Amino acid sequence: MGRAYQNRKDSMAKTSDAKARVYSKYGREIYVIAKSGGVDPAGNLSLRSVIDRAKKDQVPTHVIDKAIDKAKGGAGENFEVARYEGYGPGNCMVIIDCLTDNASRTFNDVRLCFTKTKTKIGTQGSVSHMFDHLTILRFSGHDEEEVLDALLMADVDVVDIENEEGMLTVFAPHTESFKAKQTLAESFGDIDYDVDEIQFIAQNTTSLLGEDIDVFATFMDMLEDLDDVQNVYHNVA
Repeated sequence: MGRAYQNRKDSMAKTSDAKARVYSKYGREIYVIAKSGGVDPAGNLSLRSVIDRAKKDQVPTHVIDKAIDKAKGGAGENFEVARYEGYGPGNCMVIIDCLTDNASRTFNDVRLCFTKTKTKIGTQGSVSHMFDHLTILRFSGHDEEEVLDALLMADVDVVDIENEEGMLTVFAPHTESFKAKQTLAESFGDIDYDVDEIQFIAQNTTSLLGEDIDVFATFMDMLEDLDDVQNVYHNVA
């Protein structure tokens, strides 16, 4: 019983730590977006989007409210966006997006993840040109042609639209995110998005072999453990 209890206790601790990291990342993102664009989700679509994502990831309401209340105060941390690129295990390509109040610390932390896995951090633009920076909107209950017509009539630069079992997925340049969501809202009313994100999508993927698979998993875990890291994108299949 002792060992089984300890294993269960360790597992619960890991789950708790993982949840705390998720809550922290969302809290930081909500705070930054609310502080820069306004605390009212009705007038700040980016804030509304991140709140919806947080709720889908089961972030408690008090975490969301605390971040918004903090932004209302005006004072507090001044976070900035930091993006790092490089080549991970098996020469895969990696983009790491961070929110940081200390760019030097964050750079050193991210670089250490590369160093410890014997991989190489690159310069800005070293791999991002091999990714498409897209807004991705996925929702159900609407006609594909009507959605596409509405977006094109509003001069939204649609990259692609997919229809899979009644779920539509719209891909557009990341700069078109606000315009696309505003057009859809005006044309079809309030939409419950299954996915509402801006991501880097690799133009080509690569497969890892042998020990590179384990090293890649370790590399990802190390990055995810950093408080400043918000998202990690890669081209591993």
